Amino acid sequence: MKISKYIHSCLLFEQDGHKLLFDPGSFTFADGTLKPEVFADVDSIVITHIHADHLDVDNLKKIVALSGANIYTNMEVGTTIQKSGLNYNLIEEGVYTVGPFKLEAIPVVHEPLLNAPIPQMTGFLINDKVLHPVDSMEDKLATNYAGVELLLLVTMAPFTNELRVASFADKIKPKRILPVHDGFAKPFFVKSRFQNYAKYFAQSGIEFIEVYEPGDSVTV
Repeated sequence: MKISKYIHSCLLFEQDGHKLLFDPGSFTFADGTLKPEVFADVDSIVITHIHADHLDVDNLKKIVALSGANIYTNMEVGTTIQKSGLNYNLIEEGVYTVGPFKLEAIPVVHEPLLNAPIPQMTGFLINDKVLHPVDSMEDKLATNYAGVELLLLVTMAPFTNELRVASFADKIKPKRILPVHDGFAKPFFVKSRFQNYAKYFAQSGIEFIEVYEPGDSVTV
């Protein structure tokens, strides 16, 4: 299973010729580096919650028009995208099969926000190997998924800080970490923080994978 990162929290999973795209949000397309055409051959799309950095309805419509991909998401997102003429498959709590992928959908609570409502959000365990908490750091994730092979970890956000991020990952104790949710910062800052995270987690024998360019990938 190959996982490629396309800015912020947009991730492309590939296995057995099937391409599964997570959260092609506004940050992926904001500066024009990437266009929806990059994802013209995806087979399936998962949207985790309604925040714009994870859901860009206009570009999602373009991707679906180009690819014919099926959308999988929760009720709140589904209700939102239906208003724009997009269909969806409901995927909330439970185990689902999407192409060759086994997806365990996990209802998770978004971290607290300043002056904004908390959205319905769905995290995932993918193929029993990759934990995607999205924007949640709930204790139940550490209780239920400790020791997972790869953790997709929020590394910077207005709702957290590095000490909280590190504490959450320490509880999960993954073998490896793929950083996400870094689209807020300039490249020089991202690099300095990733290097700091890598040094910190190395002390616990956890590999922190430094990915900087769109399309950088890891194999699980």
